Amino acid sequence: MEVALRALELSVRGRLDGLLQGNHLGLVPGPGSEPGEARSYQPGDDVRRMDWAVTARTAEPHIRQTIADRELETWVGVDLSASLDFGTAACDKRELAVAALAAVMFLTSGGGNRIGAVVDNGTGQHRLPARGGAAHARALLKKVAETPRAPEGTRGDLASLLESLRRPPRRRGLAVVISDFLGPTDWQRALRGLGARHSLLAIEVIDPRDVELPDVGTVLLSDPESGKRREVHTTPVLRKEFAAAAAAHREDVAAVLRRAGCAHLVLRTDSDWIADVVRFVMARKRGWSGGGAG
Repeated sequence: MEVALRALELSVRGRLDGLLQGNHLGLVPGPGSEPGEARSYQPGDDVRRMDWAVTARTAEPHIRQTIADRELETWVGVDLSASLDFGTAACDKRELAVAALAAVMFLTSGGGNRIGAVVDNGTGQHRLPARGGAAHARALLKKVAETPRAPEGTRGDLASLLESLRRPPRRRGLAVVISDFLGPTDWQRALRGLGARHSLLAIEVIDPRDVELPDVGTVLLSDPESGKRREVHTTPVLRKEFAAAAAAHREDVAAVLRRAGCAHLVLRTDSDWIADVVRFVMARKRGWSGGGAG
């Protein structure tokens, strides 16, 4: 495990280091674009950021801070329910979820920034406190990677995981949820509540078999979160219906995330996931600088 995580860290650092510049490295907007808390005006502050409501109420000049004015606190909800213990390509979805967490750590590290996590495999949640420093980040990644796999038939609860990112309340920061987002979208209310205070990023991890059935004749399909199995013959009609249903579900998930103001990054077990992270972050930076949305 130690060797694998170290290799993952080196891979992420080697391909992302030096590519992105500036504090927070593009996962949240730069100064002036993400409103935060008010503080007293200091000589040299930008008067365009004056908070007139607080100034009038207190009779003292105040400006509105942004997330980038101070250390960033990031909390990551990592869904490791049974449906992620599956993969048919370069890795399984659980491994990709851990890799995504490693990327988030790298992209939010430095400058006194802190990161914490809530991990849920369907049998219960484990909260890892937010702290700064490379040693903490490595220890957190290792604890998440070592989370036991849930017994077959264990259902995840994404809504509960999102609620755990909301409570206890904390100052504005970045909230990230890593999941395959399979199943009902009964978590949308919790996501909207989370987004009322924090910047949001959803990282959707998928496998090719989540979106299409192979043309291999008879296959045994299983639902790891219910334990149910069913043998089916993959006819062209069935494959077409499965693909249409999967596409409709993913479109529904994307729409829910969009309505909540949540940035959405899709990573696949059969793609170069680091390249996908790079494209996502660069598109966001271009959008904030007026060069087009990402």
